Amino acid sequence: MSAESHPTESQMTPKKLFYLTLGSIGVVYGDIGTSPLYAFREALRPIAYDGVTQEEVIGLTSLMIWSLTIIVTFKYITLLLRADNDGEGGTLSLLALLMKTANGHTAILMLLGLLGAALFLGDAMITPALSVLSAVEGLKLVTPRLSEYIVPISVVILALLFVVQSRGTGAVAKFFGPITAVWFLVMAAAGISHISDDFGILAAFNPYYAVSFLLHEGFYGIVVLGAVFLTITGAEALYADLGHFGRRPIQWAWFCLVFPALTLNYLGQGALVLKDPAAMSNPFYLMFPQWAILPAVILATAATIIASQAVITGAFSLVRQAIHLGYLPRMEILFTSETNTGQIYLPAVNTILLFGVVALVLTFKSSDALATAYGISVTGAMVVTSIMAFEFVRARWNWSLPVAVIALAPLVILELIFLGANLLKIHDGGYIPILIATAFTVIMWTWRRGTAILMEKTRHTDIPLASFVSSIERKSEHSPAQVPGTAIFLTSDPESAPAALLHNLKHNHVLHDRNVILTIRTVNKPRVPSQDRYKVEQISERFSRVELLFGFMESQNVSQALATLRKAGLKFDIMSTSFYLGRRKLVPDANSGMPYWQDRFYILLANAASLPSDYFHLPANRVVELGSQIIV
Repeated sequence: MSAESHPTESQMTPKKLFYLTLGSIGVVYGDIGTSPLYAFREALRPIAYDGVTQEEVIGLTSLMIWSLTIIVTFKYITLLLRADNDGEGGTLSLLALLMKTANGHTAILMLLGLLGAALFLGDAMITPALSVLSAVEGLKLVTPRLSEYIVPISVVILALLFVVQSRGTGAVAKFFGPITAVWFLVMAAAGISHISDDFGILAAFNPYYAVSFLLHEGFYGIVVLGAVFLTITGAEALYADLGHFGRRPIQWAWFCLVFPALTLNYLGQGALVLKDPAAMSNPFYLMFPQWAILPAVILATAATIIASQAVITGAFSLVRQAIHLGYLPRMEILFTSETNTGQIYLPAVNTILLFGVVALVLTFKSSDALATAYGISVTGAMVVTSIMAFEFVRARWNWSLPVAVIALAPLVILELIFLGANLLKIHDGGYIPILIATAFTVIMWTWRRGTAILMEKTRHTDIPLASFVSSIERKSEHSPAQVPGTAIFLTSDPESAPAALLHNLKHNHVLHDRNVILTIRTVNKPRVPSQDRYKVEQISERFSRVELLFGFMESQNVSQALATLRKAGLKFDIMSTSFYLGRRKLVPDANSGMPYWQDRFYILLANAASLPSDYFHLPANRVVELGSQIIV
């Protein structure tokens, strides 16, 4: 479901609200819904070496419940879902919104936004590996002989998941919500069936036990916090998927099903461990009777596949936003649905995620080992979002500094504590998400910086368009020959004569009857209404300037957009129109604005970018490319 297809809050009928709520359960809550598979088990591990006491189990369960309450319910459900950019959410949407009112903090905000996006991409790589491994590991409880097949089965499932991405998920997506809803109901039922094992677990609703646990456990309490944070992994998806479903369906799904089911399940796991400490080895699956373990494994595997699908889709959407906002080079974007433009497939991103996920499974081999590497990317992304939210409520909602501090400082402090707890795991695999996030941040920062330097260098040699048109329109014996048809010259600077136009005059000595200087711009909002799509300015009899505006969530289909220009009075026949593109050969320069290695890296990214003719959907047989060499 994309943002284009769901109605506004005021238009939403009860039936539509129900279906959007059901859909959001599968997409938005798939990741956080698989956390009970491993979170409680991993949180028990640091304190289980000499057995656990009743106070420790109650305190641990209380920490989980209150983490869900404070961070997910307050921060994301109550606060951030209202911080939307024309209905869209996520780190880059928030960044685009903040850049409109940045008061001298542009570089800091941009770096924060890029870091948050990079951490989310790291999460998108680790989540499928951890979720599927943790689900398949339940086979060990069916029969120990299957233990050696867990890694191969997980690799096959993940490989198939990435292979089918190119076919789109529309046909099966309608089952995601119902399957995940059944998963939450089963988790709730399993939890309820074991709460009676020890009703003392209900004391976990009292935050006193959470605080007491941390005060009495000391260093081990901090270590446990790193695992407790696994209960809220996937919370960033709440915000990122805002545009897919809208605020109300996501909120209804949380309060009516997801939050109660998670709470009941953690209470059930806690009560089971209080009754039988041996259940600490795998408290989730041991809540089920022996005959139900295999069906539970199958359902868990389906739920983790759905969770993985959701985070992969989120990665595709985030990368598309990054491309349109100028943080990544152009990549091939394929649409897997004729009616739903939110269903996209990026082959390059899919391949990178596939190799990364499989490498993680083969390297760590178990969810126990991989869980230690998981929290850093999630906690880091949450800290970044909270800092940006602080700037948002000050700049956009006009909150006073004291109010903003009172509301958000406790959140930031809590998340920094969680981050610190997870940083203790750097030596034990925690370096993996840091390396992944660093790599993505360097890529995006290099592309942004290199593009800015390139534009600055070419601006020194550019000829102002106004003076060029004035000189070329003067009739003289040296005037170029005029040929019939329309020539459209794509350029990023509408105030300067495009390099392709100058090269065409220099080498071919001709000028078309009509010449259009076309600039494509991405605005800091998700979508642009069709009536605001274009701006047309007639410069002279033969020259006009056209600006096409796209939102960062839209496909930049120039051929389709140009068809609407006929309504604006720009007459041309596509069969007699040629598109002229400038192609640059970049040469590194050690004395440029970036280090030599970064110059080389930028050139590598530029060479790997999709061709403009493909990315902008230009007619393949109507494109002419003229090259030039530029030192960067």
